[in-house]
Amino acid sequence: MPLPTDTTERIYAGVLGKLVGVYLGRPFEGWTYERIIRELGEITGYVNDRMHRPLIVTDDDLSGTFTFLRALPDYGNSRDVTPEQIGQTWLNYLIERQTTLWWGGVGNSTEHTAYTRLKAGIRAPASGSIATNGRIVAEQIGAQIFIDGWAMVAPGDPAFAADLARRAGSVSHDGESVYAAQVLAAMEAQAFVESDIDTLIDTGLRFIPADSRIRRLIDDIRGWHAAEPDWHTTRERIAAHYGYDKYPGVCHVVPNHGLIVFSLLYGGGDFAKTMTIVNTSGWDTDCNAGNVGCLLGIRNGLTAFDGGQDWRGPIGDRMLISSADGGRSVTDAVTETIHVVNIARALHGEPPLAPKGGARFHFSLPGAVQGFSADPGLTLENVALPGGDGQRALGLHYTGDGTPASATTPTFPPDDSAALPPYDLVVSPTLYPGQSIRAGIQADKANTTPVVCRLVASVIGPNDGLTPLASDPVTLAPGAAATLRWSIANTDGAPICAIGLEVSAPDDATVYLDTLTWDGAPDVTFTRPASGGQRWRRAWVQAVDHFDPHWPEPFRLAQNHGRGLLIQGAREWGNYEVSSAITPHLARAAGIAARVQGLERYYALLLCAGGVLRLVKALDGETVLAETPFDWQEENVYTLRLRVAGQRIVASVDGATVFEVVDDRRPLTGGAVALVCEEGCLSSHVVVVTPAQTA
Repeated sequence: MPLPTDTTERIYAGVLGKLVGVYLGRPFEGWTYERIIRELGEITGYVNDRMHRPLIVTDDDLSGTFTFLRALPDYGNSRDVTPEQIGQTWLNYLIERQTTLWWGGVGNSTEHTAYTRLKAGIRAPASGSIATNGRIVAEQIGAQIFIDGWAMVAPGDPAFAADLARRAGSVSHDGESVYAAQVLAAMEAQAFVESDIDTLIDTGLRFIPADSRIRRLIDDIRGWHAAEPDWHTTRERIAAHYGYDKYPGVCHVVPNHGLIVFSLLYGGGDFAKTMTIVNTSGWDTDCNAGNVGCLLGIRNGLTAFDGGQDWRGPIGDRMLISSADGGRSVTDAVTETIHVVNIARALHGEPPLAPKGGARFHFSLPGAVQGFSADPGLTLENVALPGGDGQRALGLHYTGDGTPASATTPTFPPDDSAALPPYDLVVSPTLYPGQSIRAGIQADKANTTPVVCRLVASVIGPNDGLTPLASDPVTLAPGAAATLRWSIANTDGAPICAIGLEVSAPDDATVYLDTLTWDGAPDVTFTRPASGGQRWRRAWVQAVDHFDPHWPEPFRLAQNHGRGLLIQGAREWGNYEVSSAITPHLARAAGIAARVQGLERYYALLLCAGGVLRLVKALDGETVLAETPFDWQEENVYTLRLRVAGQRIVASVDGATVFEVVDDRRPLTGGAVALVCEEGCLSSHVVVVTPAQTA
């Protein structure tokens, strides 16, 4: 089945709908209908300001949806991806008690329960089954809230979407929870080609048993809807017949699935009306509104967000995805859309999309701003690029008096305000010193004066404040275009927090930002910044038991059980060299890692117990690529170095090459760096990363 011609724009609308729903419902998640009516009234727009909360926050609905879907590209975008492989994806990207999930304890949190089963070696789907965890735990809401990605990679193919939802849902859930996920996944997949709500519901029902509770629930709600025009009355009936009091556990799927179906019926396809109904109705508001928002985004396309309420502006495409892959945590709706689209294209045998040559910021989708916000004196608008053959760009409309004004997008959060409990934000910067930054810009030909432009950034400085950085300026005459190039100098480990474009002119002017991108390995020294502060520590993904600030060494980490990693970097880093002088302290193994793609995908050079030096590859288990006797001693310093270039891996200790291997079997092609410690402690003063060229 070929992909629908408007697949990309509909997936973008689905991603935006998910964002809107989650951010809209998050501030009052878990509230009852009665409390919402009493304290907030009917929900017609964002209420975060009224509740003194940030809008863009960490949330399991978003992190789980866009993290678990990575099982597909991680396993070759196979249509036959298995529950076991999706479960392995959980183990790779989840840091226990930190990322993605509500870590509420075994027997309370279904996902935490399933994770402990996976960690103990119980493979999916047994990890989430009723036989393993009991019916109450297995039938909570989680399988439903994470299914949107599986639907969006199967446009117009509800059977495939429902089957993917079954496989993914079974990692942590079973029974009615998986049925609910299958219904929604099938509906969302069909919404690419069908708009009638009743037809979409009929489509979803094809994939679950006729005697299931989800089927009976949907049949009852459809009957009530046909007989009762007032949604408030039908909500009371749902509460009376299918409310939380009827279904034990923290957050059962049945009541919440009922609110999704009922809001779709009473909303009649109107995005704003449906959002009001599903959020005002209470219970698991961010989960329910996120699913409904995604479905209606797919169904209606970007027109879903038209009307009186500004749904897109406050969000600005911004997303946070908290996982062990910290370089992907700061992201945006366009970036994630292209990832989802390319999974769908791969599943359909089509080549990937790479808008504007694969630029990180390309603004190709209507209305996209990709996380950019502007200083006073600038307004931003997604527009058709003049002379761009229909391509789009970010228009920067300058209305100042010669005072420079900037439009920037985040690369690392300067504080923890977005880490709204109970979900931590585990994150590394997306941009690093030494990388090649390029921006394509163009001045509007109607400008009456030249415009001065330069790239700007901010970096964590003294007392964890922000220090501005800037490239050399370029002056653009009206109608002129230029490519700005810049490489930020070493910051001694201080994170870069934002990147963007500064403009100034003596009169009103418009500049178009066509592309902004960067690539290449960094040239960076990670240590405790001379400017002091503690924010630099938050740039490291702490998948170790202890990484404490009070030691004289910048890096002193301890792992009580198993293997721990302290990670920084991005998946796009390909060819580079990482080195560190480490001191093992009572460690079973200690070393460094390269091309780290999570907790279970990396290359590592390790000093191991028994006087052995090993080069290992972690990927669906551990493979020893090379080993040799090495009489290392605790409390001694050893300079370890790993060079990864193409498929070739070169390892050295204290300047002497010890291993040189070629990995041509499912090689890891890119990823971050890490310090590695197994059942013990190691310390280091510095980690250095420099580019390496392939032969």
